[in-house]
Amino acid sequence: MKPLHLLALLFTAVPGLAHAALNIFACEPEWGALATELGGDAVRVYAATTAFQDPHRIEARPSLIAQMRRADLAVCTGAELEIGWLPILLRQSGNAAIQPGKPGYFEAARQVAMLDKPAVLDRAQGDVHAAGNPHIQTDPRNIARVAQALSARLIEIDPDHATLYRTRLADFNTRWNAAMARWQIQAAPLKGMNIVVQHQAFPYMENWLGLKRVAVLEPKPGVEPTLGHLAEVAAQLKAAPAKAVLRAAYQSARPAEWLANHAGLSVVVLPFTVGGSDRAQDLFGLFDDSLAQLLKAVQ
Repeated sequence: MKPLHLLALLFTAVPGLAHAALNIFACEPEWGALATELGGDAVRVYAATTAFQDPHRIEARPSLIAQMRRADLAVCTGAELEIGWLPILLRQSGNAAIQPGKPGYFEAARQVAMLDKPAVLDRAQGDVHAAGNPHIQTDPRNIARVAQALSARLIEIDPDHATLYRTRLADFNTRWNAAMARWQIQAAPLKGMNIVVQHQAFPYMENWLGLKRVAVLEPKPGVEPTLGHLAEVAAQLKAAPAKAVLRAAYQSARPAEWLANHAGLSVVVLPFTVGGSDRAQDLFGLFDDSLAQLLKAVQ
């Protein structure tokens, strides 16, 4: 038998050799976790950031460019969240398959209804995003919508594993819908709770749980608060008291702790994304822990 025929027979006979795993570059941990849920062994996922990094401000390191160069699919939030670093990676990777407009480029924010769209786009107002607030991952209903679209994209670029992707999506949907029903019951005490946020990072969670944001520590999005501004917020809370001040795991503890000490609030540190706490090691743990931390503020 000729060598080429032997090679073809080998690839047919041994599962996994015929089709190498799909390389996925995930800009944020939540999309890496979702891609793993949907792809299983058919995908190899690289997460470009961690829960303890500000996703707005990432250095376009050579190691990230190298990973982007190898990617078959880039899965990012979009809505200008990665505007400071993703375009550099895409350009310098030289990878035509994962450029915007190609099947190998996927933006999660395009799959959901965006909140906090600015009436007027003015960069003097801080880190505003024309498409709306990009932090969509704090509402599990958004995760479900992104899962549907991402599964369809996986099938489009890797049709040989279509059956696997459909099966894994169905399994994920079953488990996710059950978890969302459980979370909705657990979260009932949170409805109507007044909160302060360090950064406007939680509008989707606020919308999902019925939380009421009464103040923001940052004077403008992405601008660190001064002591003077924090004092103004503390004075404001005398008229509109809040139960807790929320911050993401990656954010500095100082502003929230200062306000808590001066206004008698609880500080709730939310994982914000997968990996943000010991419990939040996957998407299910992310919401389990987020709710557990919030419920401590009302108990």
